[in-house]
Amino acid sequence: MTERMNVESFNLDHRTVAAPYVRLADHKVLPAGDTLSKYDVRFTQPNEGHLEMDAVHSLEHLFAEKSRTHSKDVIDFSPMGCQTGFYLLLQGTPDYDHVLTLIEETLQDVLTADAVPAANETQCGWGANHSLEGAQAAARGFLAERDAWSQVEKTGAE
Repeated sequence: MTERMNVESFNLDHRTVAAPYVRLADHKVLPAGDTLSKYDVRFTQPNEGHLEMDAVHSLEHLFAEKSRTHSKDVIDFSPMGCQTGFYLLLQGTPDYDHVLTLIEETLQDVLTADAVPAANETQCGWGANHSLEGAQAAARGFLAERDAWSQVEKTGAE
């Protein structure tokens, strides 16, 4: 591979991963001793598929709002620019199974939502760019592969 980059995901060989998956991407201890854990929540296979932007936007709103009913440790849920997944930022060093449960419970909430929270011009910078149906389809597809979330690398990856 090329020289080591400052951004963790730029050092990940995107050809060898097997989406969907959830992986610990980074763990930091801040100067005051607080800890942060960043998870790569990958919905689609890099360079082979992507989520539509209105679905990404709506899933971001839904997950950000609904995940906080399941955990006080949620700091942020941010979309990847490549539209293949999200970064989930949590306070502390949660158990991996706890993270998977948090994601699963939140996505189940997404499936039963009847509206996208804050999808309006007052609360959102692009209030017209949302798709509840797209977000629910993405959540449904990710949940259908629940047993594969822990498998990050392709079998026999080179």
